[in-house]
Amino acid sequence: MDGQAYRAVAVSERAAAHNRRLVWRCRRGTKELDVMLERYLTHDFPAASSAELDVFERLLALPDERLAQYLYGHETPTDPALAALAALAGRIARHRP
Repeated sequence: MDGQAYRAVAVSERAAAHNRRLVWRCRRGTKELDVMLERYLTHDFPAASSAELDVFERLLALPDERLAQYLYGHETPTDPALAALAALAGRIARHRP
């Protein structure tokens, strides 16, 4: 394997490991949050840009109580990017079986 191919494989492996960590971080304190975040991951996450990925990571860093309020639409984050992603993830989760 040449150097360029090796670097491509290494980048791909790092991305896969990062995605596995994100899936793990979606496992929260309640089944409802787990399901809501899982639905976002399977629906929109695969096409997410790096900026959206950064926002999703910030969303995952929130405490469960705050995250639930945002996803259920009971509160709105002051950060516009976080508000948009929370609204999208909440809509996807509420409208999927």
